[in-house]
Amino acid sequence: MSVADLVASLRESRGFQHKTDIAGVVSSLARQLPGGAGDLGQAVAVGDDCAALPDGDAYLLFAIEGMVSDFVQAMPWFAGYSSVMVNVSDVYAMGGRPLAVVNALWSDGVGAAHEVLAGMVAASVAYGVPIVGGHTNARSDQAQLAVSILGRANALLSSFNARPGDRLLMAVDLRGRFEEPYPFWNASVGTPASRLRDDLELLPQLAENGLCDAAKDISMAGTLGTALMLLECSQVGARIDLDAIPKPADVPLARWVTAFPSFGYLLSVREAYVERVQARFEARSLTCAEIGTVDATRQAVVHRGDDVAVLWDFGSEPFIVPADQVPR
Repeated sequence: MSVADLVASLRESRGFQHKTDIAGVVSSLARQLPGGAGDLGQAVAVGDDCAALPDGDAYLLFAIEGMVSDFVQAMPWFAGYSSVMVNVSDVYAMGGRPLAVVNALWSDGVGAAHEVLAGMVAASVAYGVPIVGGHTNARSDQAQLAVSILGRANALLSSFNARPGDRLLMAVDLRGRFEEPYPFWNASVGTPASRLRDDLELLPQLAENGLCDAAKDISMAGTLGTALMLLECSQVGARIDLDAIPKPADVPLARWVTAFPSFGYLLSVREAYVERVQARFEARSLTCAEIGTVDATRQAVVHRGDDVAVLWDFGSEPFIVPADQVPR
């Protein structure tokens, strides 16, 4: 597959299309707030993994994730597990540590909710994050699930802090498997809880030690879609080497870059700190590879050798940040 063909397929993917919907939602919200999107009273603008609310010398982190209904219907236990796992990942991606989750669950009968709740409890135990309440409707004709999380950070990792000259790193746990036929790379279920928690602890430690201030967890938009969100929020561009993206040996690149890994992060790191950051992940048998360089172009360019294509031009087309919300 040529790089141009890969770019075309990504732009039509479900993960990309779900993310581009964000721009319209944010624009609608901003038009109705007295002070626009900046009237939300948080430390970082809309578009980061969590809302960051100043709380003394630290920050409260607040986020929510919804599971698509066909996933909840087809894989209720794993959907429940994932609903907690992805929220936990959002908090750590901001340099925080999770405190608790609540849920909103719709099902056709209480029995239909059992597997979803069992999955949520399994993730709650594995990650050490209590479920402290929620909302339930067991008289719905369609399965739906959303989970919200509260966390706390002493120092923030943010999508708005990438700078030209930074190295773009991808940290990922390759010791997993796909949950077929979905694009979910599962390196979490069955892994010892102590390892899961200690691996995630690397993120707030990087923030608190001043080694990194810009990160994002790899979401349903995949590696490259997540890179677009990070770059757009920071008003920068990047040149990304597709051959440098770490992946399992037997997985095609086109599938891997659309995958949602249970442990996967992009970090924008000052060049002087790259080796120290990589060493921390590698000490825990996690892969951390340099996949590109951040620049001032406001374009995301991907390449394999001399085969080059523009993945996104933020100057002419928004990804998740509406044009009327880009700071001037």
